[in-house]
Amino acid sequence: MEKVPLTTKGFAKLDAELKNLKSVERPAVIAAIAEAREHGDLSENAEYHAAREKQSFIEGRIRELESLISRSDVIDPSRMSGAIKFGATVKIVDEDTDDEKTYQIVGEAEANIERGLLNMKSPLARALIGKEEGDSVEVRTPGGVKSYEILSIAYI
Repeated sequence: MEKVPLTTKGFAKLDAELKNLKSVERPAVIAAIAEAREHGDLSENAEYHAAREKQSFIEGRIRELESLISRSDVIDPSRMSGAIKFGATVKIVDEDTDDEKTYQIVGEAEANIERGLLNMKSPLARALIGKEEGDSVEVRTPGGVKSYEILSIAYI
């Protein structure tokens, strides 16, 4: 099985979500199903069907999280330094627009571009990996080629 790289923060977040699903969400949906059953005919019981659908989602997410956690390779970025690699927090500036952005390079399981968590398999992350502070990179995007300068690298 393929290992799933996770930062220590990413691992903690997924583990907390798994514990919440198992100890809070699962028992709550089981209680909701039991209550809906008491209302009689299940074929026309919208509450029952909604609770069963939610239970299906919760059980699927639990399986997904258990799989991710069992295959995880937890990497502590605070113990790293040097050129950009997994876990690095990178501040870049768009050389055309002077827009500054900060991203942390993470694995697919914890990537969230809105929160600044950049998937290590994305074109931008692949272009950044191995580079140093002050380097410029070119990235092919759907909108054309973009140039970025690396302003800083941190391992937090």
